[in-house]
Amino acid sequence: MTSQPLILSGRGVTAVLGPTNTGKTHFAIERMVAHGSGMIGLPLRLLAREVYTRVVERVGAAQVALITGEERIVPKGARFSVCTVEAMPRETNVGFVAIDEVQIAGDLERGHIFTDRLLHLRGREETLLLGSATMKPILLQLLPGITIVERPRLSQLFYSGQKKITRLPQRTVIVAFSADEVYAIAELIRRQRGGAAVVLGALSPRTRNAQVGLYQSGDVEYLVATDAIGMGLNLDVDHVAFAQDRKFDGYQFRNLNAGELGQIAGRAGRHLRDGTFGVTARVEPFDAELVERLETHHFDPVKVLQWRTVQFDFSSVDALKRSLEAPPRVPGLTRALPAVDQQALEHLSRYPELRDLATTPERVERLWETCALPDYRRIAPAQHADLISTLFSDLVRYGTVNEDFLAEQVRRADRTEGEIDTLSARIAQIRTWTYVSNRAGWLADPTHWQEKTREIEDRLSDALHERLTKRFVDRRTSVLMKRLRENAMLEAEISVNGDVFVEGHHVGQLAGFRFTSIATSEGPDAKAVLAAAQKALVLEFEARAARLHASGNNDLAISSDGLVRWLGDPVARLTGSDHMLHPRVLLLADEQLSGNARDHVVARIERFVNHHISTVLKPLDDLSRAEDLQGLAKGLAFQLVENLGVLFRRDVSEDVKSLDQDARASMRRYGVRFGAYHIFMPALLKPAPAELITLLWALNNDGLDKPGYGDLISVLAAGRTSVVTDPSYERTFYKLAGFRFLGKRAVRVDILERLADLIRPLLQWKQGQAERPEGAYDGRRFMTTTAMLSILGATPDDMEEILKGLGYRADSVPPAEVEAHLGIKPADKDAPAVATEPSADGEDKPVAGDEAAPAESPTVAAEAAASDAEPAAETTTGDEGEAPAAAASEAPEAVDAGPAATEAAVDDAAEVPAEPKPVLLWRPGGRNDNQRAEQGERRGKGRRPEGAGRGNGNPGKSQGDERRGGGKRANDERSERGGQKGPRPDRPGKPQQRFEAKPPRKEKPLDPDSPFAKLAALKEQLKR
Repeated sequence: MTSQPLILSGRGVTAVLGPTNTGKTHFAIERMVAHGSGMIGLPLRLLAREVYTRVVERVGAAQVALITGEERIVPKGARFSVCTVEAMPRETNVGFVAIDEVQIAGDLERGHIFTDRLLHLRGREETLLLGSATMKPILLQLLPGITIVERPRLSQLFYSGQKKITRLPQRTVIVAFSADEVYAIAELIRRQRGGAAVVLGALSPRTRNAQVGLYQSGDVEYLVATDAIGMGLNLDVDHVAFAQDRKFDGYQFRNLNAGELGQIAGRAGRHLRDGTFGVTARVEPFDAELVERLETHHFDPVKVLQWRTVQFDFSSVDALKRSLEAPPRVPGLTRALPAVDQQALEHLSRYPELRDLATTPERVERLWETCALPDYRRIAPAQHADLISTLFSDLVRYGTVNEDFLAEQVRRADRTEGEIDTLSARIAQIRTWTYVSNRAGWLADPTHWQEKTREIEDRLSDALHERLTKRFVDRRTSVLMKRLRENAMLEAEISVNGDVFVEGHHVGQLAGFRFTSIATSEGPDAKAVLAAAQKALVLEFEARAARLHASGNNDLAISSDGLVRWLGDPVARLTGSDHMLHPRVLLLADEQLSGNARDHVVARIERFVNHHISTVLKPLDDLSRAEDLQGLAKGLAFQLVENLGVLFRRDVSEDVKSLDQDARASMRRYGVRFGAYHIFMPALLKPAPAELITLLWALNNDGLDKPGYGDLISVLAAGRTSVVTDPSYERTFYKLAGFRFLGKRAVRVDILERLADLIRPLLQWKQGQAERPEGAYDGRRFMTTTAMLSILGATPDDMEEILKGLGYRADSVPPAEVEAHLGIKPADKDAPAVATEPSADGEDKPVAGDEAAPAESPTVAAEAAASDAEPAAETTTGDEGEAPAAAASEAPEAVDAGPAATEAAVDDAAEVPAEPKPVLLWRPGGRNDNQRAEQGERRGKGRRPEGAGRGNGNPGKSQGDERRGGGKRANDERSERGGQKGPRPDRPGKPQQRFEAKPPRKEKPLDPDSPFAKLAALKEQLKR
């Protein structure tokens, strides 16, 4: 005799209540995967399979178990379990527990199981109860301390009155409550509208899935179903029509109450799209009070829950029967009517031979376990009891069910011939043996029989789906309903590639849903030809609309010009809207596409656009919906979403410093990376998300017409890590695409973070350490390395501008001093190159900031990156080798052209002696330098010529040596004077200007056969 546990407290339990289409199940899935382990109970095996698939997509198949009465998929070490409520254990040790559709606890047939689970099953860390708002009073009464969260419906529901079945709109679900009525309505729809799918509770889950897929794919526009659709099935339904409002609940025929009607009517509308409901056939229109309750979702609260004891007395069969009659001891609970298992026990207790077997508590408990066999066949209680008696006798006498008996029963069901009712009966029979094969200890070889029964059930389900489709879907009628009569005088036809012919003459071209006429004749004949073509187009438009509506997402695409293309032809144009991630769709179609066909095309394209954006920009969408972020993390996530996935760290430095490690970890779970220079989402830097983000911004900012947009899109599609900048491009596009504008090159932000990873150890190196990293100098300054040039795909001159754009400052040091510091002897000619070279053409180059923004402080960036301690994101190098080559063609004297060029340079040097070029040592810019640069940028904004410095702590090179000397050295001198401002002591009253002396540029003779000589000759011809 098991002990009866007390009702657990409601503390730590959260009830999420509301009508349909409030996202309760989605919320539960998100909460479950956020825990280390969890379990969720669903009311239907079909719904459990759907949720199982969604959880597997999130965490992987090895982490998720599916447990139902007929199916067990339990990977070793699975952390999450998706179950039917009947299959949930009464006790568990997982961190999270959720029970869906808890209002079923008031159901006469299954309610006592839901009641037991919601009263006694808890997660260690979190427990969620999901269901209708009608459960609020009873839950507050039974579970003191429970937290109630009410969620509003995402869309509205409207009553549309009464309509004939043949006049119901497309995408309608017609509800009836008997198989005969469902079949009769489906037959009528087939004759009048081309076909319908059917969903009944008696169908196997596989058959129901196939029928729902027939409707969802658009092969049929109508679904005839019982109230099985009210239990959380996700359908694309616009209208729900009640063909019956009475049902048999297992004990009597009765009218559906308002709550049950609301559960079914709520299937209309999806997410933010409104839905309608009404009545049809012989059902009287709903009265105004009922309509108001359904539209506002106000229903009578559940007053009592069905309950049955779990304190079973297994000392004898009679004692077990008496224990089942025990009344509840808690107000708000009522003893449930005898369920199938209790009815079977009542019949079996009358069998003397069975009483002779059930003589010990263990055998009585086994008898009760056997009585739990579901009655899938819906046969008489006595017949069901006979089957249970046979199974129990085998289990007691032999320890397992007789496999010869089982094999014979399975063999009888393994036939796919017959009509709908015959196949349905065989499926019910094989489901019984599927259940038996999944009971622990009932069979000697359970694995074999589980696979065997599953195979037979699938085969029978497919055959039943085929019969249903053949009977209730007339594809020929469906096509004929979309056609109109052709002109009796002129024959018009349209070829596969869209060419329109009338009587064999080519009169135009059809692309998508737009017709372009090329007829040159005039007069009545031309009008007749075009009229015939227009009639043919109407038919073709109808057919194309049907094909587009039923097409998959692979047939549709969004091009870089904002057009939605179907099989290559433009069918719609995207335009800006109030929400950047939800653009408007403008259909590109002639007036011949009208009515339902036009609506279906628009609806299908909108579904595709929304699906495409949510899929490609899923990381951004997930971050915007993150409910586990709090405080500063939530605010930072909001800014990141508003800036489409990239933030400059300097802009949010204070917020980032204030984030604790837990908050950072919570954001990293959403794919956010904290870099030295940026806060960004690496997943959005790939070509597809970058291109889509750029397009969405352009739609809202008239960017499609701005110069350089189309060319930039093609560059992004190549997946490069850095690109040569073009002044004709809109700079905003670079940032949206995940690039940072730095002088002559725009570098992808994750590559800049890899650059920071290379620089950081060079600035952390200390004198006296055993090994000096390549590029390290004295722990305060560093030299550029080939690795830096490689990941950026940049030339040394480009590298100089990039580092200045990031806020680093350069010190020019004679090569001899560098060699002495590094311990390199002057005679060591084979020593590797240790420094980058300044521009060989002798001209200062503009220091380009990032969109006229102030420069970073590399010191702060290095400290921030070190504190984050996050590995560098993996990047695609793309065509890195092309960029240096392109730069080489523009400034050949500044690029190492290989060994041959090196030898030529040595020969030239022998003829024309040249002074050694200084080495650039880079150091982080001070905070004061950056502040002064920002002030200078603000003062000169709007007046600074193109190419001038942009507030990164270094004046633009195009201003000449004077600005380099006056800007850089003045700052150094102020630092030497302790930060004091004002003129130098030796020249009071006047700021000192110093100029850097540079060796004059030597003209080198060029080999007339070299590519550089040819390039120079070409430039000279262009000047003439």
